[in-house]
Amino acid sequence: MKFVAFERTLQGTGASRRLRSASKVPGIVYGAGKPAMIELDHNALYFALKKEAFHSSILEMELSGNVEKVLLRDYQMHPWKQIILHIDFQRIDESTRLHKKVPLHFVNEENSVAVKTDKCLVNHVMTELEVECLASQLPEFITIDLGDLVKGQSIHASDLKLPKGIKRVKHGSLNPVIVSANPPRVEEEVVEPTVVVAAAAPAAKGKKTEKQNKK
Repeated sequence: MKFVAFERTLQGTGASRRLRSASKVPGIVYGAGKPAMIELDHNALYFALKKEAFHSSILEMELSGNVEKVLLRDYQMHPWKQIILHIDFQRIDESTRLHKKVPLHFVNEENSVAVKTDKCLVNHVMTELEVECLASQLPEFITIDLGDLVKGQSIHASDLKLPKGIKRVKHGSLNPVIVSANPPRVEEEVVEPTVVVAAAAPAAKGKKTEKQNKK
């Protein structure tokens, strides 16, 4: 993806506030040289941030007539307004080694035995995976084929077959679940309790009432 940035000469809280009032977003580009202060059009950036590729792939930034390869590193949003307050990019080249979270795309779920035959509920426990690779090898996303998924099966991070040159970033000995196929929940039949009403016992024959005795 390609986007256009402009040099920013003024810094400070007041300057940033004036930029935002003019529908601009202040930002910075660091790495591989001197940091550069930049500004971007707010609306164009707002819609770019809605695209998955803008977060996970190498971007081409046009600045002062030059095109640099950068990676989105961070951005700040207003606490309750749909306004971008600041954005950070990192310059990269083909030799840059990255740690980056990459989106997971799941395919063939509907054709698996777990779904098609056993009517299981497939739970996507994780939707992104942190990987380590060269910048030139960074994938836009990682595809996971669920066509062989069966009832009760769980796919862990260690089960994934990643593209060549890409390694999963491990956090200790954790091996998190990526996907699980849970059997459908069986609802228990509620049986209404039977209420037995006891019939009133008939009065014994020959038994005199208290009124008759008084006579």
